[in-house]
Amino acid sequence: MQPSIAWPGGARSCVALAFDLDGPTGDAMLDGSLKGNPAYFTLGGYGPYCALPRILTMLEAYRLPATFFVPTWIVEHWPHRCRAIVEAGHEVAYHGHRHEPFWALDETQQREIMTRSQAIFRDVLDVSPVGFRTPSGDWDARTPAILGEFGVRYSSSMRGDDRPYRIEVDGHPEGLIEIPARWELDDYASLAYQRAPDFPRGLDRTAPYSQVLANWCAEFDGSYEEGLSLTTLLHPKVSARPGRMALLEAFLSHMTAHGDVWFARCNEVAEFWHRPSMQPSNPEVGHAG
Repeated sequence: MQPSIAWPGGARSCVALAFDLDGPTGDAMLDGSLKGNPAYFTLGGYGPYCALPRILTMLEAYRLPATFFVPTWIVEHWPHRCRAIVEAGHEVAYHGHRHEPFWALDETQQREIMTRSQAIFRDVLDVSPVGFRTPSGDWDARTPAILGEFGVRYSSSMRGDDRPYRIEVDGHPEGLIEIPARWELDDYASLAYQRAPDFPRGLDRTAPYSQVLANWCAEFDGSYEEGLSLTTLLHPKVSARPGRMALLEAFLSHMTAHGDVWFARCNEVAEFWHRPSMQPSNPEVGHAG
């Protein structure tokens, strides 16, 4: 059992709701196969166009804050939708420009993406993000130091603990606060339908919603019981569909039924964890040269 954490307001545990507003960015856009594929484009575009307003309405109803990790290509093409995130009081944070895999990029390429993203966030949304989630689930060893050059104070990319931890970064005395998320709370794992491979034919590739809800609630219950923190990896285009909104709402209802949970944006969690009294680092994964 890890030492108990004195969360703000005397809360027993912490929840940082986070959504990846990827839209049609990602591998298909990067390798060119998205061109001439209206079905794939509309599947991704459904996220910022149709699904995001449902998420914002739900968060308003539950009076909960959230963080949205947004590739800046999405900001360029759906500016009004992205402004709605900021106007509702939520946080937006870095997630590449076209959802590029940072682990496969050299320093120059990473800096180019961060420079472009910083300018788009400033010019379109008038914000200066302090958070980053790697689009690819991994990063290059040089990434943390590059993030520091752009004012990034926290990441939600790695998996090294059940609570935030500090990553030591050469040249950046404060280091980087990591707010780890888990694949168990990634809606892609259970709800993203895949047409290929189509064998055996007719196999159901979407988990029953009742089981998904049970799994998510069990993850929260374990985190709550030990007084830890929980961060989600939800994608509006996957889970914010009409039949799945009840699943999201039931998950929020389960968590909010506990009156002693600190619901916070990721930047608030990072600011809290930056305090000198918090754990300085995860000794096994806490250094990036």
